[in-house]
Amino acid sequence: MYKLLLSFIAGFFILTSWAQDQKTYGPVPSVNVKTMDGEVFDMSTVSNDGKPIIITFWATWCKPCIKEHDAINEVYLDWVDETGVKLYAVSIDNARSSKKVLPMVNGKSWEFDVLLDENGDLKRAMNVNIPPHTFIVDGSGQIVWQHVGYLDGDEVEYIEIVEKLLAGETIE
Repeated sequence: MYKLLLSFIAGFFILTSWAQDQKTYGPVPSVNVKTMDGEVFDMSTVSNDGKPIIITFWATWCKPCIKEHDAINEVYLDWVDETGVKLYAVSIDNARSSKKVLPMVNGKSWEFDVLLDENGDLKRAMNVNIPPHTFIVDGSGQIVWQHVGYLDGDEVEYIEIVEKLLAGETIE
């Protein structure tokens, strides 16, 4: 049992590092999701006046996701003031469990936009397997960076990448 647990943990870290090393170059796919108001939103139309965008995939049942969004929410308005970055938090809860999203978002007072991918089309199109999964999109709409998982302080790396993009630096 112990060896099985160690194998699982090692596999998770290998998968996480592989996902980080695999840079996804290309635009955000044209997939419809829903806004919290129930409106249809085509993800390929995300734009931020030439400034970077952060897209996170999360679920109400995912404790690291909630922790990540709470940490980001503490600094999000500062990020917006300093860099103009925009964040879309895409819930991968299915149609049944997505009813928990709005109460959670309201209860947490998250300041960023939350979208619903109830049928998992965007999740599949962006090859998201394990939440939280975070992407950073440059000002021209190209995905330039991704990260799987969340550890305390990861949000600092997110804003550092946004700042590098704004400064015209390359992302490693």
